[in-house]
Amino acid sequence: MIPTNLVVHQQSKVLELTYENGSTYCLPFELLRVLSPSAEVQGHGPGQETLQTGKRDVLITSLEPVGHYALKPTFSDGHDSGLFTWDYLYKLCENQEQLWLTHLEKLAAAGLDRDAPMTKQGHSCGSH
Repeated sequence: MIPTNLVVHQQSKVLELTYENGSTYCLPFELLRVLSPSAEVQGHGPGQETLQTGKRDVLITSLEPVGHYALKPTFSDGHDSGLFTWDYLYKLCENQEQLWLTHLEKLAAAGLDRDAPMTKQGHSCGSH
């Protein structure tokens, strides 16, 4: 489902999406950043995810359309490799509460704090 309207709210740090059926959702920038569909965050297969921390104050500095199927946000921490398809954005809208709780549970299980700075981890792609 493609949103009929998008608004980036820098003050409240949310991306507002409105759909044809009248539904409006506000996705926090932090949620978008920690659940970025990029390989840097998701890895290249199950169990290869990199838990994201220290993203509470991240901003979206730009938002570009990619064809007719996705958005590419650039975040203030430099992350810009996530392509958010319309389907993925809608999934985040519909399930954001559960997805956020799952993220917090994963952090707790790993002994990480939401606001801890990210540590540099080895990347198998050789991009860092």
